[in-house]
Amino acid sequence: MKTTRRKLALGSALALSTAGLAGFAGVAGPAGAQAVDSISASDKAQGAKANPELTAEFGGRLTGPQATYVESVGKTIALQSGLSNARSDFTVTLLNSPVNNAFAIPGGYIYVTRQLTALMNNEAELAGVLGHEVGHVAARHSNKRQKAAQRNSILGALGSVLSGAILGDSGFGRIGQQIFSQGSQLLTLRFSRTQELEADKLGITYLRRAGYDPRAMSTVLESLARQNALESQLRGSTSQTPEWASTHPDPASRVRDALVQAGANATGTTNRDKFLAGIDGLTYDDDPRQGIVDGRKFTHPELRLAFDAPEGFYLVNGAKSVSITGQSGKAEFSSASFNGNLDTYVANVFAGLTGSGQPGVRPESLESTTVNGLPARYGVATAQTNSGTMDVAVFAYDFGNGKAYHFVTITQAGGAGAFNTMFRSMRRITAAQAGSVKPRRLSVVTVKAGDTVRSLSSRMAYSDAPLDRFLVLNGLQQDARLTPGQKVKLVTY
Repeated sequence: MKTTRRKLALGSALALSTAGLAGFAGVAGPAGAQAVDSISASDKAQGAKANPELTAEFGGRLTGPQATYVESVGKTIALQSGLSNARSDFTVTLLNSPVNNAFAIPGGYIYVTRQLTALMNNEAELAGVLGHEVGHVAARHSNKRQKAAQRNSILGALGSVLSGAILGDSGFGRIGQQIFSQGSQLLTLRFSRTQELEADKLGITYLRRAGYDPRAMSTVLESLARQNALESQLRGSTSQTPEWASTHPDPASRVRDALVQAGANATGTTNRDKFLAGIDGLTYDDDPRQGIVDGRKFTHPELRLAFDAPEGFYLVNGAKSVSITGQSGKAEFSSASFNGNLDTYVANVFAGLTGSGQPGVRPESLESTTVNGLPARYGVATAQTNSGTMDVAVFAYDFGNGKAYHFVTITQAGGAGAFNTMFRSMRRITAAQAGSVKPRRLSVVTVKAGDTVRSLSSRMAYSDAPLDRFLVLNGLQQDARLTPGQKVKLVTY
């Protein structure tokens, strides 16, 4: 969550007109493709218009040596598509986002998050992911999704959860699976299994043309599947299916298909050491400037605040908000314009929960309280949905100096109390506490004699599942043996 206090309009769209998004995590939609062999003037105009807001939605553009390296690889693989022979026609952006995602829009705009980049283990994998995205554009898959994009719009993660539930667009039981699993990454359009497999094949073709090992597409898909399964395990979810594969053949099938397409005995460059040197030092997980999620605790050192999610809930930090989800409800922490009157503030938040032309959601009354010295105001409203009657609560805090923040929660009727401990946990933090918040960073280390996966994993900056995290991050199995001189990735403070 950025320090910029922009109101999250629940149900508002990130309008991309006909540009669309081609997402590495995308799923579902009509099949078919129409090849394109150039970047049109209209594509360039639409891409240029969408790029600033889209970049902001995913945490902003990173600069520096890591971004320059990713840009170079991206332009090299994009040239293999035949969309253009000029590197300058492509804009490759490394996004400051802690979610695993990559996507592209027509006009030569290609994006990958730092989190997904950190998950990769060589340059060929990076090229494969970016080539997959260029493949979506070259095959004009986004044009096939244009009507769906205009019909459904591209919503902020919790925005679509709350507006969907309130307006009856989705069942309560499906909300978490559809939106919260990977947070903002689901801003990408969803493609059919045929389109995703076609993009995989195009990406593999581009890898071959550029001289990379085409098997890299298979290995990066496997890493992403393992990472999603690990995150599901850490949250206590029973579903092990990655979000990007939820309507596809099982993840293993997609990995196998990519390997078959590449050829089990294929060869080519991977540039592993160059890649690891190129991404060494990347911020991993949350950027403190956007707030830090640590288990059930959220801390924002610049806003000088912290709160704790209830037991059994997990947090996903986004560009404009923090989502909180569990079996008994969903919530969002965000901010809005504040004129000093909490009644007006809460009323405006409620008013923003439904789209244009929809009946409003209003609380029967507003109550005042004080939470850890902060003046607070809250109300609960009921909403009829296709999943039954829901309780929608808004709980707002006055931080002084024209700043206010709030939670919006949704639960089954009578269940709003599930978030009481979270409401009561909101607090200011001291300058010393803010100063103690440190980012996690990707650190490339050289294996020494006597190092093992267990000894190195103990250096990971996590108290939960450090071994599993280390293995997935490095594409290693439980029985892996390390060799002195080998380079591996760690996440450290």
